[in-house]
Amino acid sequence: TVSVDGVRGTTTGISAHDRSITIKALVDPQTRPEDLARPGHIFPLIAREGGVLVRAGHTEAAVDLARLAGLQPAGVLCEIMADNGRMARLPELQRLARRFGLKILTIKDLIEYRRQQEILVQRLVETELPTRYGNFRLIVYEDKIEGYAHLALVKGEVAGKERVLVRVHSQCLTGDVLHSLRCDCGEQLAKAMQMIAQEGCGVLLYMRQEGRGIGITNKIRAYALQDQGLDTVEANLALGFPPDLRDYGIGAQILCDLGLSSIRLLTNNPRKVVGLAGFGLKIVERVPIVVKPNRRNLKYLITKRDRLGHILGEIEKGVTDGKA
Repeated sequence: TVSVDGVRGTTTGISAHDRSITIKALVDPQTRPEDLARPGHIFPLIAREGGVLVRAGHTEAAVDLARLAGLQPAGVLCEIMADNGRMARLPELQRLARRFGLKILTIKDLIEYRRQQEILVQRLVETELPTRYGNFRLIVYEDKIEGYAHLALVKGEVAGKERVLVRVHSQCLTGDVLHSLRCDCGEQLAKAMQMIAQEGCGVLLYMRQEGRGIGITNKIRAYALQDQGLDTVEANLALGFPPDLRDYGIGAQILCDLGLSSIRLLTNNPRKVVGLAGFGLKIVERVPIVVKPNRRNLKYLITKRDRLGHILGEIEKGVTDGKA
């Protein structure tokens, strides 16, 4: 979004008085684009539909609190600074709260409350699915926010068990179905199903998050940019997207509906661990999912390691030609 100032009743836009006028203009449904000057001193933020149950962010938390209070779903975020000029941490905030008689609420608290009160996924249908890795239960879930269908492949009885092996796999049509050599998604999917089958108990979630959340068309556009020399991160940025648009709230709700609370997560992506843990799941172990790189996806994997923080080690060794 673009920073703004209110046009009417403000001077420089810097003072607390001016900023309060701008904020009131932003939440007023009668405000028109011409009522706001750009750039300015207030940065509008857009909360995701579904709030903290979809994205565990401060923006979503502010809007959720207002909505839960029966008020207009809008809020103001203000970071409190410490004496050293840095953002205040929890101990400093607790002292400030005691001094002024303020309440402290964490995003985790809000997620837990909403999880007790609301459900954003619905089981639609269940069947048996025989695969080359053995039989799984296939359960279709509907996401009530976007209307997407997500799949859960379940091996064995998982409800109430500790340390269940789980893979949260983002849909990749080109890799999973068309066997593209540009990524490692198809190999990861097969490896995860094999590992869960060998375990005898586990869950694979197949999430509608094509192209790390940008959709199949934009993913192919990103491929075209990669053909011109950009890496996967640069291509996303060139299209106006962040490197990774995925969130894990819906996946976490599906796992909770399956009766899971303590899981071993099959992933090379530490951010996925943090993302799921933020929704109340206990990640007791990160289990690496190791597949061999090929000459066509080596640059992609190096970018995931060096720019997205994936734990892949020395993937330059042991490169194959990608042929079966």
